[in-house]
This record gives sequence, C-alpha cells and structure tokens, in this order.
Amino acid sequence: LRPPRYLMLSKLGAGGTWRFFDVLGLEGEPLATVPSPCCALMLLFPLTPKHESFRETQANQLSGDSDVYFLKQTVVNSCGTVALLHTVANNKDKVEFNSDSALKKFLDETADMTAEDRAKQLEKNQCRVRLGRRITPIQYPAADKVNFHFIAFVNVNGKLHELDGRMDGPVSHGSTKDTSFLSDAARVCRGFMEREKGEVRFSAVALCQA
Repeated sequence: LRPPRYLMLSKLGAGGTWRFFDVLGLEGEPLATVPSPCCALMLLFPLTPKHESFRETQANQLSGDSDVYFLKQTVVNSCGTVALLHTVANNKDKVEFNSDSALKKFLDETADMTAEDRAKQLEKNQCRVRLGRRITPIQYPAADKVNFHFIAFVNVNGKLHELDGRMDGPVSHGSTKDTSFLSDAARVCRGFMEREKGEVRFSAVALCQA
C-alpha cells in the first residue's frame, strides 16, 4: 500500500531542505535507508475493530503539552490534510515557507487556538481546499470496504507524540531525541502492525533533510 504522491512540500508553498521520503520498512535495513535527520513520520493504516478497541484504552496516555500543535479532524476524508498539518506545524522551525504560502498563513492564524477552534477554521479555510487538491485519494478495489487513516508522529520537547485527529489530543509515547526519533516512532508503528496479524496494508513516509 502506498500513500498518495502529494507529499511535495514545494507544491504547498513550503520546503527548503526538508522533504518526504518513502519508508520501505519499519526495522532493519529498510528503515536504515531513510535519510537522517528525520523530524516526522506519517503512517497510513486500516481502521479495524481491533484498532478502535485499542484506542479506547489510550485515554490515559493523552498529552497535555501545550507546545504540541494539535487539531481535531471534523471533515470527512481529511485525515491526510490533518496529518500533514500536524507534521509541518510541529516542525515550523525546519520548514521554509514561501511568502504566499496558504499553509503558513493557516498555521499562523491558528497558532493560539484550541484544537476544536483549529478544526472549525480548517472547515472554512481555503487552505483545506488547496491542500485537498494536492492530496489525491488512494484507489482501492471496489470490494475493499475498509477505511484507511493517516496519523503523524513528531518530537516536541524531547517527547514522542502521536497525532491522530480522531483522538481528543496527542498520545504520548515517552522520551525521544533527534538521533533516535525515527527508530522510536517506527517501534510504535510496528505495534500497529502487530495488533493486526495478517494485515499488510500499511505504509509510511518520513520528513527528512535531503
């Protein structure tokens, strides 16, 4: 399963020396091919009853770190947009923006808002329309009725945060550092796969310095 090829920051009015790379595997040699440094990981996975049941157990892992930029997903089929916003918003110090970047404008306007107000702003903001045009929906066989979902992993204040717009806030996965972030995030992603024995429809991309 491959993510949509929208992950060209230059087409979104942003970029610089950071860009997205396919993650061919979440351990061993495939993971080692991902360029370093890496500041974010996005995971695409199937939403299953097992996953939903697991999510219910994570209520006590929600992070209260106000430095983490988080917004709720309230628009159907916008998980890719939300995950991208989570990825870039929590790495604004690394990504370079064009002067007319709609992405930067949205992030600046919503910087001090609550997660709920950010979601409302995204519902009516032209940024969502522009990003949506860049996010080509993934095509699945007609018989495939499984929903798929994007989430993001970032390092904020030395903590590994999982950002899922369907949750009420970021999920904390403990300490991390720049040099171990990719392996730490990949370890959490492997947990998703281990809970879905026999399921192979997972994919990931990493935001790295080229």
